[in-house]
Amino acid sequence: MATVEPGIARHYEISGLEQRILAALADTGVEIALLSADDLAAVDEFHIGGVAATRELIDQMGLKPGVRLLDIGSGIGGPARFAANNAGADVTGIDLTQGYVDIAASLSKRVGMDGKTRFVQGSALDMPFDKASFDAAMILHVGMNLADKRKLMSEAARVLKSGGVFAVYDVMRLKDGALTYPVPWASDETTSFVATPDNYRSTATAAGFSVTAERPRGAFAIEFFAKMRARMAAAQAEGKKPPPGVGLVMGEDARTKIANLTAALEGGILAPVEMLLRLG
Repeated sequence: MATVEPGIARHYEISGLEQRILAALADTGVEIALLSADDLAAVDEFHIGGVAATRELIDQMGLKPGVRLLDIGSGIGGPARFAANNAGADVTGIDLTQGYVDIAASLSKRVGMDGKTRFVQGSALDMPFDKASFDAAMILHVGMNLADKRKLMSEAARVLKSGGVFAVYDVMRLKDGALTYPVPWASDETTSFVATPDNYRSTATAAGFSVTAERPRGAFAIEFFAKMRARMAAAQAEGKKPPPGVGLVMGEDARTKIANLTAALEGGILAPVEMLLRLG
């Protein structure tokens, strides 16, 4: 896995991303000097369903104020800030891509949340945390870049306290079928490791977790992208810039990535799946 990690990090690096985000928000009338976490929600939730998906996942975790939450693959920090703001969690995010870590920290500082969130660079398969450091953990659209799901689960189990909840929201394979690249998480098949729900379940169980809830979200995903396309078409018809969204974080080929993913979703090959796991 270590040999592919540099390629994965490069896939997500986008030059000047923070300034692009701020410029896109300013174009919609957001006062950047008075930026809030809510203002960022359209662009800092880099997964299918955006903040709505984050809310529904976190609502199932039963988090209490002050809980120590780990966000594995934290991106530019949207879910971490949401959990800190809405559940009162003390959130640590870890991400492979240094650029994302820097942007996440900068955006949290801009919205006055640098005391509630912290971000570190590192691998989900070898995390720089002591055993039983966290009360809960979550991972949103990250496992598709991790070939070794068994190591992911064992690392999550290691850093969680007994009884801790691990919430998974990943794109999973529901049936056989070829994928067309690029997709949001990979430029080609060398860094794409989409697995079945059975694989997640078996590796989770082997690490000491029990599955307490599971929900496929294919229809939700198809509707999400249909609404995105409608908003973009409406803006184009009016001669306006498209509203900022997850495509901003995907770079110049965002449309191609989204089209390829949508085809796999509509074909029933892939779907995002929620899985709630409990340790011990």
